[in-house]
Amino acid sequence: MAFTAKDVARLREITGAGMMDCKKALTHTDGDMDKATEYLREIGVSVAAKKAGRIASEGAVAAAVSADKKVGALVEVNCESDFVGKSEPFTELCAAIAKQIAKTNPADCDALLDTKTDGGETVRDLINNATVKIGEKLSLRRFVRFENKNGYQEFYIHMGGKIGVLLEFETGKDLSANAEFGAVCHDIAMHIAAIAPKYVYESEVPAAEAEREMGILRAQALNEGKPEAVVEKMIQGRIRKYFNEICLIKQEFVKDPSVTVGKLVEDTAKKLGTDVKIVRFEKLIMGEGLEKKNDNLAEEVAKMQNK
Repeated sequence: MAFTAKDVARLREITGAGMMDCKKALTHTDGDMDKATEYLREIGVSVAAKKAGRIASEGAVAAAVSADKKVGALVEVNCESDFVGKSEPFTELCAAIAKQIAKTNPADCDALLDTKTDGGETVRDLINNATVKIGEKLSLRRFVRFENKNGYQEFYIHMGGKIGVLLEFETGKDLSANAEFGAVCHDIAMHIAAIAPKYVYESEVPAAEAEREMGILRAQALNEGKPEAVVEKMIQGRIRKYFNEICLIKQEFVKDPSVTVGKLVEDTAKKLGTDVKIVRFEKLIMGEGLEKKNDNLAEEVAKMQNK
């Protein structure tokens, strides 16, 4: 065998094929990477291989929550064009992957790709088959999964998958069938999408971040010409304002600024006669940090004329 495990992993990354298919291809071609890629194309993953070098910076964020609300998942899947990102085959793929995450609890994206669905296919198979059908490079980028035996998971998807939020509550009793509570949870998830808090509670703010912000506020106050004797009192008030801006429960609720999110949760808990606590949230913005495809119409027209 003239290849190593690293060669198998490299071929897998290049082609999007399964680990066993890559091993089989390298065995068949005595470790020749180019010939192995050609062999994979011959056995059904040709489109995925051909498109491996393209930029997939569009796509969608999708979510899934279990019927009992105890498990939730959020996933970003990328494609090449916004048109495909909105298409039914692509959104169905994203939904299926989100459900698979909630069901199987994979450790990471590689583990998720190798999990088998109820139909016997792996998630990698689903993506490769969709690549062939859709005609664009598709890639699984990232996901989050929450599970809490005393929890209630809620999600909010904005603009057809441009932004996704997964939000977890912990409740004193089962509220999975309570429509009123579900509506409040959904509104808070929407609030997170719109207002973008960084933390749930002030206690979660890292000490280094708080100290850095206080240093900035102190410098601002001194530059304003304030006496050093009053600067410390001033920055205490300003740092509280900063916490109110970045911590979810301190923020004014987007649908009713007369109450904070924390007060909304407190009032809801009293009304329902049980304890309710926000545990955590995650927000995914589709394509955040990815290299974007730079379309040049003149170049595309020239390419078409030269064909």
